[in-house]
Amino acid sequence: GKTMPIKKILIVDDSPTERHALSELLAKNGYAIVTAESGEEAITKSKSEMPDLILMDVVMPGMNGYQATRTITREEATKHIPVVMCTSKGQETDKIWGMRQGANDYLVKPIEPKVLLDKIAALG
Repeated sequence: GKTMPIKKILIVDDSPTERHALSELLAKNGYAIVTAESGEEAITKSKSEMPDLILMDVVMPGMNGYQATRTITREEATKHIPVVMCTSKGQETDKIWGMRQGANDYLVKPIEPKVLLDKIAALG
């Protein structure tokens, strides 16, 4: 099927600083932003908000980003939503594990604004 242009992005990160920085950057570039601060909230918001893309932090208290991604990408209602994992761990093994949970792509923190915007454009 044809991919829809990305308009609404769900940012999942337990750090208010990270959420704010990504929100500012993406809002400035014309995207509508929804945020979640935990894996559990990410799952809830993915269903209630139906974003076009999810930026998923990996390391969070409680449910981590891998678990949340696995849930979102396997549920009928949300499995079409692309998930890009955002992590401070740039190991190839982390990347492979993330893709295995259903992630479409992978960004290593600190996230370069241009790299992020290019990835979003490529997905949309």
